[in-house]
Amino acid sequence: MDRGAMLAACVLLCCSCTAVTAIQRADMFPYGTSNGDSVLGEGDDETSKVLSLPKPLYFYNSPFSQLYVATNGIISAHDLPMEKQYVDDGLPTDFPVVAPFLADIDTSGGRGQIYYRATETPSVLNRITQEVQQGFPDAKFTPTHAVVATWENVPAYEEQTRPPSPPNKVNTFQAVIGYDEADSYVLFLYPEGGLNFFGTRPKESYNVEIELPARVGFSRGEIVYFFISRTEGPYYSLTTDEQSVKNLYQVGNTGVPGLWLFHTGNRYSFDNIVPASIRGLPVTPPPAGYDSYMETTTPEYDEFEDYEENPFDPKTQEGEDDYPLTGKNPEFQPAPAGGDQSISLLPRSSDGSDNILLTSEPGYGLEPADRHYTPPNPAQTVPEEGAQQPQEQQPHVSLKNKPPLEVVNVHSPHRNAPPLSPGVHVVSVDEEVNLDTGVIQYTTENKETCARFQQQCSQNAFCSDYATGFCCHCRPGFYGNGRQCLPDGAPQRVSGKVSGTVSVGSTPVSLNNIDLHAYIVVGDGRAYTAISEVPEPLGWALMPVAPIGELFGWLFALELFDSQAGFKITGAEFTRHAEVVFHPGNQRLSIIQTGRGLDDHNHLTVDTVVSGSVPFLPPGAEVNMDPFKETYQYYPSVATSTSVREYSVVTADRGSESVSFQLKQNITYRDCRHSNQATSIETLQILMDRVFVMYVKEERILRYAITNKISPVGVDPPGPELFNPCYAGTHDCDTTAQCIPSEGQAFQCQCATGYTGDGHNCYDMDECAEGLSTCGDHSECVNLAGSYRCQCQSGYEFGYDERTCVDINECSSSPCHISARCINEEGSFQCQCQPGFYGNGFYCSQQEERPKTHCEHHRDRVTTTSPDGYPIVGAYVPQCDAEGQYIPQQCHGSTGYCWCVDNRGEERAGTRTSPGAERIDCNRPERPKTHCEHHRDRVTTTSPDGYPIVGAYVPQCDAEGQYLPQQCHGSTGYCWCVDSRGEERAGTRTPPGAESINCDRPVPVTPTQRPESMCERWRASLIEHYGGKPGPQQYVPQCEPDGEFSPVQCYGETTYCWCVDQNGHMVPGTKSSDAVKPACISSVAPPTVRPLPRPDVTPPTNTDVTLLYAQGQKIGALPLNGTRLDGSRAKTLLTLHGSIVVGIAYDCKENKVYWTDLSARTINRASVVSGAEAEILINTNLVSPEGLAVDVKRRLMFWVDSSPDVIERANLDGSGRRTLFDTDLVNPRAIIVVSSTGTLYWTDWNREAPKIESSSVDGQNRQVVVSDGIGLPNALTYDSSSGQICWADAGTKRLECMSLDGSGRRVIHTNLNYPFSMIYYRNHFYYTDWRRDGVIAVGKDSSQFTDEYLPEQRSHLYGITIATTHCLPGSH
Repeated sequence: MDRGAMLAACVLLCCSCTAVTAIQRADMFPYGTSNGDSVLGEGDDETSKVLSLPKPLYFYNSPFSQLYVATNGIISAHDLPMEKQYVDDGLPTDFPVVAPFLADIDTSGGRGQIYYRATETPSVLNRITQEVQQGFPDAKFTPTHAVVATWENVPAYEEQTRPPSPPNKVNTFQAVIGYDEADSYVLFLYPEGGLNFFGTRPKESYNVEIELPARVGFSRGEIVYFFISRTEGPYYSLTTDEQSVKNLYQVGNTGVPGLWLFHTGNRYSFDNIVPASIRGLPVTPPPAGYDSYMETTTPEYDEFEDYEENPFDPKTQEGEDDYPLTGKNPEFQPAPAGGDQSISLLPRSSDGSDNILLTSEPGYGLEPADRHYTPPNPAQTVPEEGAQQPQEQQPHVSLKNKPPLEVVNVHSPHRNAPPLSPGVHVVSVDEEVNLDTGVIQYTTENKETCARFQQQCSQNAFCSDYATGFCCHCRPGFYGNGRQCLPDGAPQRVSGKVSGTVSVGSTPVSLNNIDLHAYIVVGDGRAYTAISEVPEPLGWALMPVAPIGELFGWLFALELFDSQAGFKITGAEFTRHAEVVFHPGNQRLSIIQTGRGLDDHNHLTVDTVVSGSVPFLPPGAEVNMDPFKETYQYYPSVATSTSVREYSVVTADRGSESVSFQLKQNITYRDCRHSNQATSIETLQILMDRVFVMYVKEERILRYAITNKISPVGVDPPGPELFNPCYAGTHDCDTTAQCIPSEGQAFQCQCATGYTGDGHNCYDMDECAEGLSTCGDHSECVNLAGSYRCQCQSGYEFGYDERTCVDINECSSSPCHISARCINEEGSFQCQCQPGFYGNGFYCSQQEERPKTHCEHHRDRVTTTSPDGYPIVGAYVPQCDAEGQYIPQQCHGSTGYCWCVDNRGEERAGTRTSPGAERIDCNRPERPKTHCEHHRDRVTTTSPDGYPIVGAYVPQCDAEGQYLPQQCHGSTGYCWCVDSRGEERAGTRTPPGAESINCDRPVPVTPTQRPESMCERWRASLIEHYGGKPGPQQYVPQCEPDGEFSPVQCYGETTYCWCVDQNGHMVPGTKSSDAVKPACISSVAPPTVRPLPRPDVTPPTNTDVTLLYAQGQKIGALPLNGTRLDGSRAKTLLTLHGSIVVGIAYDCKENKVYWTDLSARTINRASVVSGAEAEILINTNLVSPEGLAVDVKRRLMFWVDSSPDVIERANLDGSGRRTLFDTDLVNPRAIIVVSSTGTLYWTDWNREAPKIESSSVDGQNRQVVVSDGIGLPNALTYDSSSGQICWADAGTKRLECMSLDGSGRRVIHTNLNYPFSMIYYRNHFYYTDWRRDGVIAVGKDSSQFTDEYLPEQRSHLYGITIATTHCLPGSH
């Protein structure tokens, strides 16, 4: 270009620059009270009331439903801390922030105004739309809601000792947030003349002349991973010095000075803030103060100009070192700085074919502005015949020069079935897959239709015909690939065998079909895997190989944001090839896992073969694996992933070492691509955020426990406090229920398909007994957990359709003697000897005397004498007729029972009669079993281990199979009346020894709905009083589903809350006005589940140390393995229906557990030995017994009663009861006794004046130990190693310790969730948590969460104690 042309271009550029004018105040979005704005109160550090949003706003990729506007030029999604914690600091902040001008602003004395509102005004939304379209031309964005915040003429804070600033030194600026259901954009407006100061002095500048420039930008705030660690989130800073602040009104990134626009969030994937661009370029370059999280940021859109036309340049790419579906060793290369590595594509091979590369680190493609998230399984447009498919829809990997694929027949041919099409191709890690034709080859020749092949679908699926074939689809309420379907929400079990040879170091170890079992809580994504009989050297070495159990986590992961867990794609028939390469030793382990379908109980069967070598790990080593993400790439019939994992090995002699392994895996499965909803190529990521591995030497069991969540790539789940409980796993739904998320934190619990209940407690529905099965003639219905199956009666088999039972022609197999003829009958057959021959048809001879029949052989065998020559007394002797055949009715001479038999002498079900009863006519056709008989037979079966079920209620049926009007539980002695369906008639239950009710008397018909409770009547009355629409500040009683008062009551949407008793009366001293609700305990037990099990003790086996915890109606036992929680061996120690167990203590000398029962108002104990039963110690003058402590040395127990507000003591047998304190107590809760010093300590969570007190065990020397810096001290324990008392506070969220003399107070942990009770053992604190509904472990030295256990049944846990085989130091 010549100089003239350059000069002309400069002149044109100058003209275009001068044509743009800065925005004026009139150009700002309308604000003020006349536009519906709220006004922030004047002051130096004010925060608005919560601004509730009609719909969630996605900031970064996290949803927020409320905002706060603050004096100091910021908008936050969290209630703000005191300004001194953030106002003088730069970005990032600890909390989510939109900062148009973060500085120390002061509106005291009426100087300036701050306005804010949420709006849906069309004029505002339309303007936002226009601005976004100009700044982001490719964005498809139409806002549905907006938030406008305006700071008008606000001054900086000035110290009183300094001269006042000029009156015109004030600032005016505005922030506008526009958002829809997926995206958010933010406008910053700085009108001309609006900025007159550019920074503020820190309050504690100590007379040093320093001014901090205003901070402008965005900060995601701290991100909580799992719940044990936090990390600094991404942020975006626009200013660094005074000049960059002045640039705010002098330039802009939209072409208009003073107007700034940013893309600030996306629901599905968002890395960091994106500034506006015009024609792909920012108007102004990023200022010097631009920062980004981990040196990455969303790139500018101009980087994608050639994306569609040239995604790959063969000259600059080398695919040789990347990892396709072959066995090549990849070279691990980090993603380039400044962005994620996009998915690489192989160059064309020499034969012109295209190859899909599965990279060693599946990347996330850099997305242009017009790229939007597409949920899995989008509907694909079927191209016209002959139309060429887009290249990316026809990926394939070459099979050239590869051995033939192994073929597995998924469905074995039925004797009556036509030939099936080819089965599943199974692809190994070292093979490439031709994805052009798919792993399953379908053709239109001899098209398969539902009419011919519907039997290949699950009984819980429907079949649909398509142009090229048929597909199976699971019915609503079930999930899977259509060929196998499981009930939604129900837990899943896996069983199988593990075999192979693995070398540990240089020592080969063989595994010969050892057992593998897995249990998956589908509603939470928790997968537990156990492999038994693993030899010791290999057991330790396999601990890092969690990928063995990760398969089950992927199959049944918790689904987030429209993703799909693996089972919906693969069903129950698949093959997984995985290769694990350890570094630095380069040991290689091959894992092949084959899904072989569902067994008769709907359990998945998976066999595992391992081979190769693994690094040696010394005995006693611990393996720690951090949470990690893995990206799966999906192709037709193949899913694949590659990742690198780091883990640490902790040993006694070498400490902690960090090592790693690389995982490559392919999962091949049967895919149906006839449907237009076939899976397209896509990626999903799985987050494994709780990984625990353990080898139990004594039992030779290898265990893996992993929590799995699956989501679209790039969707990072926020911390539990921001996540819907369904996704965070903090809901209280039953393990056999689905958690259905609603807006914000709301959710519903819905029992899984095949279960019934309220969602919090679900019970298996007996489809067989309820007549809900679809089993046809000559079949029997077998109830399963959450489902059922049909099986043909003896003499029948399933026909070709796998649904209908048809007669087996037994004669076709020539079962009779050569001198007999076979007569086929419906469901049976007969063998008759030919004329001139004698016998039973199975054996015939020409003897003149006929041979003995089956009945006669049976009879003669029984009537022989014993080996000692004595007659056998009391044995049943079959009765035969003159022809030697069984008499239709058989009777036992000793017992008097009679029954009918078939021609083989087998008893006909339902025909047995007791002595003296009228006998059944055995010539009548056999009737089907009744509901009562099905119920009885199902209960009386043995356990899976072959042992009889002890203590179970067995229904009693009459001769016709109907329920006896009065039923009794043999173990408990309770009796009650039932209706014809066996349902208990209300008000008829009587305890043992009481006079039974006459069940033949008519009883009044109970209404279909229970009457309104006091709480519900009061609630309805107040709502009517408020005109049907109570305001956010008005009180409306909160009621439980059963009509009882919720234990916590609050004023509307405020934080003003208190506890109530069962009559709705406020409990004194419980009123709270902060964000932490009071720790109220319900005094009404949940509904009793019938029939009642025996309340006897079932302790865990082979454990020296066990945590005992109270969980409402049970006491749970959680063994410790060292200091780790062994959740795999956790069990229920004692079931106490109708109880609310709160306080719990243990006597190590007599091995007894003591507890308080809030519902029964008793104190009880039981020996911790199998079969022991509960013993009531105290049952009078108790109202709300909570905390309980046992003095092992003095044989005393102490407890608090929170309603009369007293502390009492008694001997361990309940005698010698006396009150220690009945004054100056408001809400006593926890109590402990230090036996070695004879000192009591207790907490009082009085909301007005909480405290911790102490006294001697005799009630002397009472004194306040702690009264400052505590809020809601729930938990209390004694650290015997340091001689300190420690407490956990649900108000301050701190765990603190202090010496007995009041000195040495220190904080162990600063961010607990909601602790209730706590115990100390071996440098660890174990506490029950009401937010997690589990047991949490905290290391005293590390001050970190180290472990957690979440029981399968989700409900609040109360007291916790420790049971040991010997008394611990300091406990006696």
